[in-house]
Amino acid sequence: MNEQIPPADSLLNEQTLATTLRYLKAMAHESRLRILGILAAGEYSVRDLADLLELKEPTISHHLAMMANVGLVKMEPHGTSHLYSLNTTTLEQLNRELLSPARVAALSLEAEGDAFERKTLRTFLDGERLLKIPEQRKKRQVILRWLVQQFAPGVAYPEPELNTIIKRHHEDPATLRRELVAEGLMQRSGSVYRRV
Repeated sequence: MNEQIPPADSLLNEQTLATTLRYLKAMAHESRLRILGILAAGEYSVRDLADLLELKEPTISHHLAMMANVGLVKMEPHGTSHLYSLNTTTLEQLNRELLSPARVAALSLEAEGDAFERKTLRTFLDGERLLKIPEQRKKRQVILRWLVQQFAPGVAYPEPELNTIIKRHHEDPATLRRELVAEGLMQRSGSVYRRV
């Protein structure tokens, strides 16, 4: 049975995305991946790693510091040197929380959603002018989310003022006004509107 994929916004908040990017950046280098592979077999010093990989010790130290910053490697003092090992707990957590099939799929869905929105905006807008109101609901929602950005949050807009602002973008303020309220993007109280 296929795993249900939750909505992208419930999986990928900015903090989760930033954490994912930090881990991926730390691993996105051939030498760091080779170091992780070696450390998976046991503990090694900077000198040992430098000899095995035929790299300079400062280069190894730099790579280890990047991986230690995200918790991929552990360091234990050993006499006058330090021994490094793979932090398997972090790798397991990374696999479970950040690289689960649902989260990877959510990344893809988010990218697809952004592409759809950009294409819809290019199709229906000429600069700041709305060429026509989309008939398809999904496209209309993209346009309405764009339109609501023209209104400041927390500001009360009397209907005539709201109509004036909408008319800058399209000749049918009544339809767009109703749609903004129906989609829950604006609230109406009497003849006064507020962005939600």
